[in-house]
Amino acid sequence: MTSPRTTSPSYRVWALPGLPEVRPGDDIAKLIAATEPGLVDGDVLLVTSKIVSKAERRLVEAGDREEAIDAETVRVVARRGALRIVENRQGLVMAAAGVDASNTPAGTVLLLPEDPDASAVRIRDGLRDTLGVEVGVVITDTFGRPWRTGLTDVAIGAAGVRVLDDLRGGVDAHGNPLSATVVATADELAAAGDLVKGKAAGLPVAVVRGLPHVVAEPTEAAVGARALVRTAADDMFRLGTSEAVREAVTQRRTVRAFTDEPVDPGAVRRAVAAAVTAPAPHHTTPWRFVLLESEESRTRLLDAMRDAWIADLRRDGKSEDSIAKRVRRGDVLRNAPYLAVPCMVMDGSHHYGDERRDTAEREMFVVATGAGVQNFLVALAGERLGSAWVSSTMFCRDVVREALDLPANWDPMGAVAIGHAAEPPRERAARDAGAFIEVR
Repeated sequence: MTSPRTTSPSYRVWALPGLPEVRPGDDIAKLIAATEPGLVDGDVLLVTSKIVSKAERRLVEAGDREEAIDAETVRVVARRGALRIVENRQGLVMAAAGVDASNTPAGTVLLLPEDPDASAVRIRDGLRDTLGVEVGVVITDTFGRPWRTGLTDVAIGAAGVRVLDDLRGGVDAHGNPLSATVVATADELAAAGDLVKGKAAGLPVAVVRGLPHVVAEPTEAAVGARALVRTAADDMFRLGTSEAVREAVTQRRTVRAFTDEPVDPGAVRRAVAAAVTAPAPHHTTPWRFVLLESEESRTRLLDAMRDAWIADLRRDGKSEDSIAKRVRRGDVLRNAPYLAVPCMVMDGSHHYGDERRDTAEREMFVVATGAGVQNFLVALAGERLGSAWVSSTMFCRDVVREALDLPANWDPMGAVAIGHAAEPPRERAARDAGAFIEVR
């Protein structure tokens, strides 16, 4: 897209009268042309998706609306009671997958067009062939929006329209550089059309005139409304609250290969803040996290641990070849750009003078520390960081305390390798939760 955003002194928008009830198999372009709409080059038509769906035979039988929503849903984004915000087959994130049960015969629902961009192309081409005009076409549907009450129309399909106006690299009226401004032109057009269209009035098509700069030249590469949908990598609000928690828990994986991309220390500290919300006995705080942010500290620790491990393996009678292989398998910590060593302290613990109760007391603190480590790992996943918890520091606690200059009462409880995953995680074998449950 090369056209700068042009400010017009005025434009007109009106609903197109005279359209008949749309039937399955109808040609929308021919129906519009038959109303003698007086279109000129540079006009933009805003077409309600419902009539496109009807023409494209998207009226389907369904036992109930929920069944149809299930069939059209790719991913549940958020759920509250009966309301579901989902990603549908068209890649749109919206309520109820866009399934419409209003103004349809009993036992049927209306689905969105299979490919709204392709629908817009067909209407545009049909109007060019029938009326000889170069117009833009936007297929619209009604959306709710995060943080805003009320509904408005947005573009779900487009042809011949500059759907986005990228102002980055320009300057504002005061000469300040624009570094993040990308305007959703197609959505602005859709909202303007919604002011004059109306379901009850039977006015499903509107025309905007006076904004020729938003209509793409025939030679421009086709860009549809799909360009308005954020990619997963750019979507900071991809999930609802409870869904985000479940996603972080279920999608967390042990990552053993990391890229060279540096780790944001702030992200690790936010994960620590999540870790220390874990439950603990006697209102204590048994967690300590040693963050190894310098290469020197990581190397000092890992070299000391390696030497201790080799000494243990030699005492066990392992061959030098076997020792070398085992040490190489432990390189997940050495290859990570960031390490954290969670430690347990038992400040505030009770001493009973009874082995059974003292053992149980320590176990309570161990469980609480484990809960903190799990919180930490899940929070790292929420920060889009990979991690691997490795238990090796528990086998040489004195060595770790000396290498990191830790107090004698800090018990290292493994180490966590942290970084950006070098490859997608492997699929985890499905586990039936019922196999781990006993009900009494």
